Amino acid sequence: MSNNLQGRVALVTGASSGIGEATAVALGRAGASVVVAARRVDRLAALEERLAGEGVKVLALELDVTDEAACRAAVARTVEAFGGLDVLVNNAGVMLLGDIEGADTTDWTRMVSTNLLGVMFLTHAALPHLLTSRGAVVQVSSTAARVVRAGTGVYNATKAGLNAFSESLRQEVTRRGVRVTVVEPGVVDTELREHITDPAGREAVEQRIADLRQLHPQDVANAVLYAVQQPDHVAVNELLVRPTDQTW
Repeated sequence: MSNNLQGRVALVTGASSGIGEATAVALGRAGASVVVAARRVDRLAALEERLAGEGVKVLALELDVTDEAACRAAVARTVEAFGGLDVLVNNAGVMLLGDIEGADTTDWTRMVSTNLLGVMFLTHAALPHLLTSRGAVVQVSSTAARVVRAGTGVYNATKAGLNAFSESLRQEVTRRGVRVTVVEPGVVDTELREHITDPAGREAVEQRIADLRQLHPQDVANAVLYAVQQPDHVAVNELLVRPTDQTW
């Protein structure tokens, strides 16, 4: 891709807040037509209005990535609206921390379904179009794919699995012109931690990050933008972005 994303089409999941919202804004401002997808349609509508007001071609889609049929429909709607698909940003995810002993296993199901299967479903649906456009897949992973701690085991497993899936995908498609990038943020100031249902798990992570200058969503969006703006012969396969203060 050239440094100008004019004429390109991007689909961003988890776009109703945080990293997804910031990434959608960054891609739109760089010239791309942007499809913003998430479950919270009220927030999507506000983002759609904001981007349209800046002159960005934008479409908001309600999407639960755990629903494979909905993933296929979202890709089809994107292609119908804008004529193709060049950039897929798999950002939707949940982080439901807590010890394995005594865990509410419905939290596990939510994480595996969203963080792993959702990415697989959407990537699978998008791949024929990305192969046609010689496009890019960006997977928003985490430092949790690399650094395992007590109380974060299933989240670690989903992000490590995402990285493994993405590397296999890269080997399959890179010679056909599709570039695969894994972005691994450290601690980011988003609402992700607010959804932790286990009180001890939530308290532990809050204590761990209390003295950190956290990343902002825009910092991660800048990493995504950097990767997709590289010339066609350059593939940025992995970007690890931590706050300066984060030691793990």
